[in-house]
Amino acid sequence: MDQAIDIEGAVKRYGTVTALHGVSLSIADNEFFTLLGPSGCGKTTLLRMIAGFEDITAGEIRLFGQNIARLEPNQRPVNTVFQQYALFPHMTVIENVGFGLKMKGFDATQRKARAGQMLEMVHLSDYADRRPSQLSGGQQQRVALARALAPEPKVLLLDEPLSALDLKLRQAMRVELKQLQEDTGITFIFVTHDQEEALTMSDRIAVMSSGRVQQIGTARDIYETPVNRFVADFIGETNLLEVTVSKADGDTAEVILPGGHHLICPAAGARLGQQHLSIRPERLRLAHGAGQLSATVQRVVYLGTDLHVMLVLEGGTQLVARLQNSRQLSAPEAGAHVFLDLDDGAARLLAD
Repeated sequence: MDQAIDIEGAVKRYGTVTALHGVSLSIADNEFFTLLGPSGCGKTTLLRMIAGFEDITAGEIRLFGQNIARLEPNQRPVNTVFQQYALFPHMTVIENVGFGLKMKGFDATQRKARAGQMLEMVHLSDYADRRPSQLSGGQQQRVALARALAPEPKVLLLDEPLSALDLKLRQAMRVELKQLQEDTGITFIFVTHDQEEALTMSDRIAVMSSGRVQQIGTARDIYETPVNRFVADFIGETNLLEVTVSKADGDTAEVILPGGHHLICPAAGARLGQQHLSIRPERLRLAHGAGQLSATVQRVVYLGTDLHVMLVLEGGTQLVARLQNSRQLSAPEAGAHVFLDLDDGAARLLAD
């Protein structure tokens, strides 16, 4: 598969402050790739460097093999959709969509035809003659997307474009964005701090922290096999247990849980001695009789489809178990003493 973007050793400094520390990654053509991380991790800085809005201090950025690091923004075959949609209030919707085409020298007939196609793609053909002020937030966002896609950029950059929308609209737009990417075949590079957005839409995700890439992989890779404590803790919920690795042979490792029970885990990242174990809440289950972990129920939160059971182990470590709600499930009560089980392979050892 062709590579749309290759970044090698990208460094960004602002005076004595280093925002990016030698970031390297590759993004495939026709991929929905997400840069995910907390505020200040460097994800937007990296996106702006691809767009040309920020200079690169060191390293290379190549687009389909061409080094674009020194090209001006208007010389790069990329477009950007920002959190604030920046639509022209005095123009109609179709004029907004055609604006970039006008700047590229398309005549009026070509602009109208292409803008019309884009509005049809984002289901706004009936709104062509309205002003942005007459549209909802979600409609304005779709106009901004249509405008960015109209010139057929090779890469579309999206800087937290859903953050200004309410929850229900964000959820609907996630589906629409992924469908748009698949329909157009354009590479999307999406920046967000929202884990659910990243997990829902992305072909692959780069998790970033403190100007460095911590892990790159599919949503399943990142969630199921986090490489360190930051990734495990940032992506979804997790329980972190301090355990003792007693044996590591081949593909498996044996760990001793608090309370003395033994558990078999994948050996990736294992080292003998004390280490942290990541257990997702949905991997814990209530045991019938004695189990691998002994705990006291602190609180039970009813969430419709799930019950979140907050527990504390005998040594004081706090855990959360997510249990599928059903008529067959007898919910434990606060103060109850329970036992918990998890399957071999259901937990991951983490690098610190």
